[in-house]
Amino acid sequence: MIKNLLGQLKEFKKDTVITPVFTISEVIFEMILPLIMASIIDDGVEKGDIRHIVIAGMLMLLVALCSLTAGILAGAFSAKASTGFARNLRKTMFENIQTFSFSNIDHFSTASLVTRMTTDVTNVQNAFQMILRIGVRAPFSLIIAMIMSFSVNVRLASIYLIAVLALGCVLALIISQAMPSFAAMFEKYDDLNASVQENVRSIRVVKAFVREDYEKKRFGAASDNLYRMAKKAERIVNLNMPMMMLTVYSCMILISWFGAKQIVASKLTTGELMMLLTYCMNILISLMMLSIVFVMISMSMASIRRINEVLCEEADIVNPDRPLYEVRDGSIDFSHVSFRYNSQGEKNVLDDINLHIDSGETIGIIGGTGSAKSTLAGLISRLYDVNEGSLKVGGEDVRNYDLETLRDEVSVVLQKNVLFSGTILDNLRWGDQNATKEECIRACRLACADDFISEMPDGYDTYIEQGGSNVSGGQKQRLCIARALLKKPKILILDDSTSAVDTATDARIREAFANEIPGTTKLIIAQRISSVMHSDRIIVMDSGRIENIGSHEELLKSSPIYREVYESQTGAGGDFDEGGAA
Repeated sequence: MIKNLLGQLKEFKKDTVITPVFTISEVIFEMILPLIMASIIDDGVEKGDIRHIVIAGMLMLLVALCSLTAGILAGAFSAKASTGFARNLRKTMFENIQTFSFSNIDHFSTASLVTRMTTDVTNVQNAFQMILRIGVRAPFSLIIAMIMSFSVNVRLASIYLIAVLALGCVLALIISQAMPSFAAMFEKYDDLNASVQENVRSIRVVKAFVREDYEKKRFGAASDNLYRMAKKAERIVNLNMPMMMLTVYSCMILISWFGAKQIVASKLTTGELMMLLTYCMNILISLMMLSIVFVMISMSMASIRRINEVLCEEADIVNPDRPLYEVRDGSIDFSHVSFRYNSQGEKNVLDDINLHIDSGETIGIIGGTGSAKSTLAGLISRLYDVNEGSLKVGGEDVRNYDLETLRDEVSVVLQKNVLFSGTILDNLRWGDQNATKEECIRACRLACADDFISEMPDGYDTYIEQGGSNVSGGQKQRLCIARALLKKPKILILDDSTSAVDTATDARIREAFANEIPGTTKLIIAQRISSVMHSDRIIVMDSGRIENIGSHEELLKSSPIYREVYESQTGAGGDFDEGGAA
């Protein structure tokens, strides 16, 4: 797991190696300072040698400057290494997420992925920087200070050793208790982010139903849960500081007491006592730093596990060893296809589908909610893989194609239309990034979007807010259809993508398709009979199975489901939105 993360250092390996070098240099210079200080006291002050005091003082200043320089360089390189590491980590996580199939994404919530790429990566970055600097400095400083202390006076230095062992045991106990709390705390971060994201994304619905108070309570509950978990974790960790300070002051008192007695007995000089007290502070400060490092590591371990889950998640849908890079035509063949979202589940969402669609044919798909119409269409562009049977596009199994090639030739306008911040042209060029303005305008005319775009103050340069919040549902649908057309696909799937436009506009869009892209296979999934009745064939879905296939006239005679839908929509005088506004 750690090895997997360290692989993200890449071009920052040099900075990672250089940082400890300068850190160790800084410590060595710092350890020399107490020796010079002792020399000033014993050989300069007590003997009245001013020359020695001046020379030793200048040497002390030079050593301090060297230590400062090494510390500055260590800080600069550690900052570069840690921020670069975090950048690479986020980039790799995001790139891996882009390869996920829908089933992979189902393993994580959106809020969880956001938390992992922000809060968790920041925790790991801080821990990594602390390890590079303090994690190297503290143990090295502690070891050198202990060696120097024992070289001066074994009896007094033994006090440090006892303190180190006692604090080590206390620290191990604190960390073992704190780690589970930190792991649970980050799960609460996911809940908090989910509450915020859902509220902001659906703010219009919240206000329309006057549910602000409910959302406040929901957010408050998530925030309180996080507070309780964080308080529990921090309460355990904060025990570290009083234990540390108790040890520091105890050591200083004991060394001063026993050291003073040894000075009186002429077994220790004043300079050596000062040196021991300085090393005492170095040792105990190093212990304090180490405790902070271990606490930070215990916090980051939960984040590391969560990040590693994303990095190690393998896409369920990948390219074959020798993929095909050309789709011959828009023909589609389902042969005994069965599918279920959960591979361990017993009930199929689609069951034994057999269907042949010729290239260029217009197929309508209709059925009740939950009849698996969208699932059927999603298999064509290989958003999911079939569990049983085979699905062919252009005469080849979809699993034999390069994914990018297949999806470039299968253009899907989903039920939930998504527009991104940017101009209308920016959004349209998602279909073809090299499309000219004239090509964009032609696609918009086919989708009946040119009329309302022309009436906008900035036309095709009109800025679309995030999520398309400044255009209507019908306008958003037509822009998404135009975007799909710019791909010039061999197969076009409209998944209930004209539900927000009136029947007259719907008819114009279908007529434009028939005249302008006759060679493109068109699958129109709809709830309205008027959207599919002029198709070459209509598929009636019921509970994941094909109930009937035929033309409008044939289905009125042979399909009870189709006839019931038709009569419910036309028996009261036509579609409810006939002649309505977009």
